[in-house]
Amino acid sequence: MARYIGPKTRIARKFGEPIFGADKVLSKRNYPPGQHGNSRKRKTSEYGVQLKEKQKAKYTYGVLEKQFRNLFAKATRTKGITGEVLLQLLESRLDNVVYRLGFAPTRAAARQLVSHKHIVVNGSVVNIPSYQVKAGDVVAVREKAKSLEVIEASLSGFNHSKYPWIEFDAASKSGKFLHMPDRADIPENIKEQLIVELYSK
Repeated sequence: MARYIGPKTRIARKFGEPIFGADKVLSKRNYPPGQHGNSRKRKTSEYGVQLKEKQKAKYTYGVLEKQFRNLFAKATRTKGITGEVLLQLLESRLDNVVYRLGFAPTRAAARQLVSHKHIVVNGSVVNIPSYQVKAGDVVAVREKAKSLEVIEASLSGFNHSKYPWIEFDAASKSGKFLHMPDRADIPENIKEQLIVELYSK
């Protein structure tokens, strides 16, 4: 099966972080899953640490291995710091932008909104979650989908000011992707340099 649909809290506990928003479970059991999760004290190798960081990034953004490898290859060809460029490419995926705009409570839900043709980019329907949004692009909810309960519930009380690279218009339920985000503005706790070191071996 291509997409991971197993228990998300188990994965969150594996990384020790609420990457799927499972903070309540983590507050109760902030150790790895399994019968001996609380007693295992294994030393992780350098490779293991790097691999874990890559897996955390993949699960966080909902990207498959081949897609992730292609994005890394694109990042190495792009001018700038490879690790930062990689995160910028992940942030500019359409499903992630929909999530950042508050149209969906999770990236998985955002991916579903895109796949079901509820999202338009510059007025045209785009149903490809991996679509790369560019500076100046306007991402909006399709007119007939604006009253969807999931979108209304997600937007309720959502703070758009925490993402300075996106300009949100509540009246039209749309957002303008102003520019690629700076690393300091990306809230995800990912040590991108470890991923670069892993792929550089």
